[in-house]
Amino acid sequence: MEIFSLNNKTAIVTGSAGLIGKYHCEALIEAGANVIAVDLNKEKCDDVVKELGRNIYSYKVNITDKNSVEGLKDFTVNNFGGIDILVNNAAINDMVEDPKSSIENSKFENYSLEDWQRSINVNLTGVFLCSQIIGKEMLKKSSGSIINIASTYGLVAPDQSLYTSCNGEQLFYKPPAYSVTKAGVLSLTRYLSSYWGKAGIRVNSLSPGGVENGQDENFINKYSIKTPLGRMAKPYEYKGALIFLASDASSYMTGANLIVDGGWTAW
Repeated sequence: MEIFSLNNKTAIVTGSAGLIGKYHCEALIEAGANVIAVDLNKEKCDDVVKELGRNIYSYKVNITDKNSVEGLKDFTVNNFGGIDILVNNAAINDMVEDPKSSIENSKFENYSLEDWQRSINVNLTGVFLCSQIIGKEMLKKSSGSIINIASTYGLVAPDQSLYTSCNGEQLFYKPPAYSVTKAGVLSLTRYLSSYWGKAGIRVNSLSPGGVENGQDENFINKYSIKTPLGRMAKPYEYKGALIFLASDASSYMTGANLIVDGGWTAW
């Protein structure tokens, strides 16, 4: 099991205060890594650190700001001597549960340029900046693992029928920005894997399926029917995949997309 060990490794996880970000941090800690939990919301990030309680440190970063990400890199290197793992997890995901969402605003015909650009800035430019700045640091010791969190919606289009009521009324449309930016993340993963392969830096993506998070019963049932395993994921069910990609267990793997979706994209 030593190939799964992350002892003496240092990892950065963006979006640590998000739904599965906390579990990414927990998995890395359990495998032996020191973790820098990163989020724009420092208060929520501090809560994650307090909950997990060991070998984890919080840092506030705006991943769309180059100087902010440079500060993260300097903090990590100055305190831990280097960076071994980067998990690009932070993202904007328009949700039907968002009180600001509405059927009219979520229609493609009405989707605002502001929301489109905001998602591109966080979901794609943020991954670009973090990979560029942290990857440059990894080059100094010719090793590192970058894991980009993508999505099944980067592979297939959203099924808009999921966002209907029991009587078939459309309640919300999943907007285009999330799908487009996650597809971009997959392409950037392949680009970086070929660019940095000989430099010893591996770059892979992890595409999760839908995670159960207090959605209404109608949505959960419809999602489950479309999934061969017959259910949504629990937030902790991506921990094993993450450790595999972060560790030497995947030492001959780069430019790949590991899909963990309960079979959603299998049919």
